[in-house]
Amino acid sequence: MRGSTAHVGRARLGALTGLVILALGACSEDRPQSVLRPAGEYARKADGLWDLTFGVAVVIFLLVEGALVFTLFRYRARPGREAVQFHGNAKLEVILTLVPALILAGIAVPTIRTVFDLARKPEGALPITIKAHQFWWEYQYPGAGVVTANELHIPTGRPVYLTMEGELTDRVSGGNEVNHSFWIPRLGGTQDVVPGRITHLTLEADEPGTYLGQCKEFCGLGHANMRLRAVAQTPGDFDAWLSDQQQPSDPPSSGLAAEGARLFAEGSQDGQFANGPACASCHAVDSTALEAANIGPNLTHFAGRSTFAGAIFKRTDENLAAWLENPAGVKPGALMPDVGLTQEQIDALVAYLQTLE
Repeated sequence: MRGSTAHVGRARLGALTGLVILALGACSEDRPQSVLRPAGEYARKADGLWDLTFGVAVVIFLLVEGALVFTLFRYRARPGREAVQFHGNAKLEVILTLVPALILAGIAVPTIRTVFDLARKPEGALPITIKAHQFWWEYQYPGAGVVTANELHIPTGRPVYLTMEGELTDRVSGGNEVNHSFWIPRLGGTQDVVPGRITHLTLEADEPGTYLGQCKEFCGLGHANMRLRAVAQTPGDFDAWLSDQQQPSDPPSSGLAAEGARLFAEGSQDGQFANGPACASCHAVDSTALEAANIGPNLTHFAGRSTFAGAIFKRTDENLAAWLENPAGVKPGALMPDVGLTQEQIDALVAYLQTLE
């Protein structure tokens, strides 16, 4: 009996410890994906609506629970007291119906206004097209003719109008695509990317920095590893980045990197590696190839990105080598196949990828 009681006590202590850790984690200021720290105009609008709604809910909760506690103590059973029996109270029922209806109507006004305000396309906004894939993001800058992946670059102080195009077919498996959801909490709300439909979302960043996000809709085995990074830059830095993206990557002329470039484009024999085609069969190294049938992420200026593989790995030689050796082994659900590269081929491809600045 004592052993059972001690076991229950330890279980309760463990549960309490876990709750305390979660509470302390929520209090930390280092919350890169916190919706409670808006960093842009459109995120603040949503946050303001949340503050209003939550404040009203707290007041109602305190009033209702206070009345309930008061009633339980004030009219509790006592010796010699018998509760009065009655059926219905039309006036009270009307009040209890009208008051919640009026509260909801009052909340509906700022809610609808905010919804329409966030849905409106702002003047002078930067247009960017987003396509979601299992499990990475493709970004197109139509005005500049640039396409990149996973790391979204935006200027500060200017609205960014995202057009999200849901593709019907997955480029790798050839099967039906699934729903995804684009979410950068500190810059704006979330928006589903639905196959066969076009949706929109507006973001804006006040200050330069890197803002983290992810797919918010369960989309398969690799859902948790479908992350993204929004890099907000000053207008001058953003223009310089965009101009750099429009330039072709300089191919290496000699050494291990040159051998990697050849392998990337041609494969080992007849455009093939041991278990699959050459890298260029799926990946482009041309940032202006907006209409190219790229199966995998565009790798132009790949060495200018800080992460890869759905923005989950830092771009280091070690991580790149592990990825090329066994993609699905280091990122569960990855649709990139193991093409049977030798260690020498991996070293050459890593050297080449790290030159794509």
